[in-house]
Amino acid sequence: MMPLSRTAAAATWIAQIAAAAILTQTLFFKFTGAEESRFIFSTLGVEPWGRIASGVLELVAALLLLFPATAATGAVLAGGIMAGAVLSHLFVLGIEVRGDGGLLFALALIVLLCSATVAFLRRGQLPLIGCKFV
Repeated sequence: MMPLSRTAAAATWIAQIAAAAILTQTLFFKFTGAEESRFIFSTLGVEPWGRIASGVLELVAALLLLFPATAATGAVLAGGIMAGAVLSHLFVLGIEVRGDGGLLFALALIVLLCSATVAFLRRGQLPLIGCKFV
């Protein structure tokens, strides 16, 4: 795999840190069973196991994003989780959830965009298929 240019390396690190920070910040609410999280996952019909599983997967994705060797994998995982979150907002929850002004939806979009950026810039590092991009 070819090394990233300075610009690409800077862009991917900014995206990795932003996505990991957002994912990590929301873990408190999922793992403590905050009222908002319970409402969301109850509305989706997957409370409590869906909330806890989502939190565990987001924690794994955040950790993977922080290490260059696993950042591409973390980006794909985070992107998949956030795609589900965005679709849940669009088709079940609505953009605004319990008066949050669309904040959770916006954060999901930001993580999705950051994850897509990392996955694209580090596509050569993806397990199994990365060799196709070299």
